[in-house]
Amino acid sequence: MSESREHPHPAGSIPELLNPTFIARVASQLFNDLPGAGSLPRSETDLQEAPQSAVSTSQDHAGNAPLHGDSAWQPELPKFPAETQAPGDSGSFYFLQDVGEQREDELEPHADRLTEQQAYAPKGNSAYGFDEYLKLAQTTGASPEIGTHTSGSPKEGVSFDFLRQITQPLRVLGGLDEGSCLAEELLRRAAGGEAAHPASVNPPRPEAPSYYFLGTPGVQASPVAETEIFDVASVRRDFPVLHQNIHGKPLVWLDNAATTQKPLSVIEAVSEFYSKDNSNIHRGAHTLAARATDAYEGAREKVRRFIGAGSTSEIVYVRGTTEAINLVAQTWGRKFIQPGDEIVLTILEHHANIVPWQMLAQEKGAVIRVAPVDDRGEIILEEYTRLLGPRTRLVSLTQASNGLGTILPVREMIRLAKRHDAKVLVDGAQSVAHIPVDVQDMDADFFVFSGHKIFAPTGIGVLYGKRELLEVMPPWQGGGNMIKDVRFEHTTYNEPPAKFEAGTPSIGDAVGLGAALDYVRKIGLDNIARYEHELTQYATSRLVDIPGLRLVGTAREKVGVLSFVLAGVPNDEVGRFLDREGIAVRTGHHCTQPSLRRFGLEGTVRPSLAFYNTKSEIDRLSDAIRDIQRR
Repeated sequence: MSESREHPHPAGSIPELLNPTFIARVASQLFNDLPGAGSLPRSETDLQEAPQSAVSTSQDHAGNAPLHGDSAWQPELPKFPAETQAPGDSGSFYFLQDVGEQREDELEPHADRLTEQQAYAPKGNSAYGFDEYLKLAQTTGASPEIGTHTSGSPKEGVSFDFLRQITQPLRVLGGLDEGSCLAEELLRRAAGGEAAHPASVNPPRPEAPSYYFLGTPGVQASPVAETEIFDVASVRRDFPVLHQNIHGKPLVWLDNAATTQKPLSVIEAVSEFYSKDNSNIHRGAHTLAARATDAYEGAREKVRRFIGAGSTSEIVYVRGTTEAINLVAQTWGRKFIQPGDEIVLTILEHHANIVPWQMLAQEKGAVIRVAPVDDRGEIILEEYTRLLGPRTRLVSLTQASNGLGTILPVREMIRLAKRHDAKVLVDGAQSVAHIPVDVQDMDADFFVFSGHKIFAPTGIGVLYGKRELLEVMPPWQGGGNMIKDVRFEHTTYNEPPAKFEAGTPSIGDAVGLGAALDYVRKIGLDNIARYEHELTQYATSRLVDIPGLRLVGTAREKVGVLSFVLAGVPNDEVGRFLDREGIAVRTGHHCTQPSLRRFGLEGTVRPSLAFYNTKSEIDRLSDAIRDIQRR
């Protein structure tokens, strides 16, 4: 690790560099001194000798109170074209933390459908909008209006790579934690104000900073990895619902296993579809039908790439995980399950992966066998292996438990099942938003998930099925779109996936799903998994120290599900108290009654995490639970 990243000096030990006014001036100067326009200042002396930027005399970056730093200077804000800037919108330069080398493969799909106005628009201060802004500048030669800089050839585009080199040393030397917003903190210091949040939000820095991407202790991180900090503060700005008060307290959304919140890019994609492209798909002989079809099928391709399927013909749109499992049970199951056949499940399954198979088994005379877990909530592989045999026709298992958080070794479990020529369905509802999925690598025959578990709208989900299986499965519902030819004597069905998509689909929600997958892919599931693992470990350490709290599900590999019970306090009472503190959790059996009864329980309190959650929110949860005990 470079010396600057491990700098031992606390904030204030380098007076000139960390002078608040100087730091804020540097932040403003970044927008006036683009590469090739001169050196950035390294000290107060340099800054005084440099040309001064325009003076703003009345409002801070939020348009509120005046700043009180140097009376002769106020930091200038980045400017967007006047025609796209809402009245009173002074902009924000929080995205200093995010701007760096742009990945062509992620941004290219947007280039051909951006107008100049769309690209320049602040997009509600979302990082996604600024990436579009950069893309336009780099691909079309447009010259962004940032500060008052107008020099340089516009056809050369604009590179902001230098910002990362400058802002990260300022963050480390200034004593800012990785979750803080650099630009806002610089402005606050320039104003001479106190910390915007208590110490629990920006805790004191350890002597040697620990970042999620450093991996196993003793293993040196690559130089590239050292520049990639998971910026939860910027991520949170993309989720409007998070910025509200509940009962007078800032919302802490810890009910992500039930449903996830939606980023601006998803909200805007759905809104834009209904505002501009709304039409039925496939057969309309007009422009809107063509655009709607392209958006719908384009989202299917995004799903294919996201889960590693071989063809879009293997991607079937459904309403959610529950409908996907029922579809398989009522088509493949009814055709191939015979009396005496065995269906193997695990005790960790959601009711949606139990009841459809029970119904099928009762109809066909099949037998259900259940793999157990140990006291940590981990599958006992030896017992699972013993359940498999020549009568095993299907194995249906969750990749991650929604009740305990356990991540199952699905790759090994699939391999063992294939020894007996069994088909395997994997329920990815609780895994797809948290860990990378490759259906071909795991060799799943079916893989199912719900859009609303991965930041997409409700009412949309996915069934992946191997092409050869989908071809031999009968249709589930009859109607339009799933047919080639209809006569009263005989109907010819369409090929997959259309064969399983009868009627008008949820087109707008499919577009939203595609936008959600774009958003997650942009951040990177590897990055998400590392950050959430760190957050889960931190939350576990805070909760297990609370007297009387029993954590249920302590698997070594788990997603951020933290089920617990509190001695002497009913679960629903805990949930109501937490809600009064602005903290949203789930209470009850979570549709996993068999697994909870394995631990002698009928229900738990279940906080569950996503990548927009923070350690400070975990601290609020822990403090609130301790308050319940004291009362």
